[in-house]
Amino acid sequence: MPGGVFDGYEPKMPGFVTKKFYMIVTVVIAVVMVLLIINPFVTIGAGERGVVLNFGAVQPVVLNEGLHILIPIVQKVVKMDVQVHKSQTNADASSKDLQEVTSVIAINYNILPDKANLIYQTIGTSYKERIIDPAVQEIVKAVTARYTAEELITKRPIVSAEMKSGLVERLIKHQIVVDEFSIMNFSFSKLFMEAIESKQTAEQLALKASRDLDRIKIEAEQKITQAKAEAEALRLQKENISPDLIKLRRIEATMKAIDKWNGILPKVTSQNMPFIDVKEIDQ
Repeated sequence: MPGGVFDGYEPKMPGFVTKKFYMIVTVVIAVVMVLLIINPFVTIGAGERGVVLNFGAVQPVVLNEGLHILIPIVQKVVKMDVQVHKSQTNADASSKDLQEVTSVIAINYNILPDKANLIYQTIGTSYKERIIDPAVQEIVKAVTARYTAEELITKRPIVSAEMKSGLVERLIKHQIVVDEFSIMNFSFSKLFMEAIESKQTAEQLALKASRDLDRIKIEAEQKITQAKAEAEALRLQKENISPDLIKLRRIEATMKAIDKWNGILPKVTSQNMPFIDVKEIDQ
């Protein structure tokens, strides 16, 4: 404006706005960089739980699956696997009859999800080596000692149930759940296995001999029964024989001889020629 107060003044608003915009962008970029560096976010995946640590101290809260925000520098999260896992352990023990027994035990287990912080605080992440394997060893020794080597084979389901029951009770104290338990194998010394095989062979031979003896007895009893029946039949036949029956049989024999005779008298008579008594026929 000529002659006015603002003579010689040039507005600088566009430059001021541009400078402010650059400052905002710079601050945003800096914040993003800081966030990327300190990373206050944590993602808990499927089958996991998060244990929160404040300056290394375990907190009572357990993070479930999903995205969570932490306090940078102050908090840290340790991820714990809560899925079902398989563990296989070899256990050496002695039976009630002092036979050496080697067992292969397989279990499926998982930690209690809502107790993941207690497990991390008391045991850590190496709970298989520190808790599960020693527990399996101890339970197998205790149960095996109550049975003979032969009973371990013949009563295997009972032995397995006792071992599982003892292991479940032992591990639940450490927040570990046993889902499945199975005895993969029992192995004994070579000498004992040979003795078992010999015993089984002897039992099979004894069983065969017993069956043969039973068969012989039955056959003998059948023969005796048959002989008695034949003797009884002969006795009845003798009781039924009478002079009239003998006479009837003679007449029947004579009639058969007449039927076969062709009417020609033999030139030579032998003792074998049947004698025909005409009087008997007439009667």
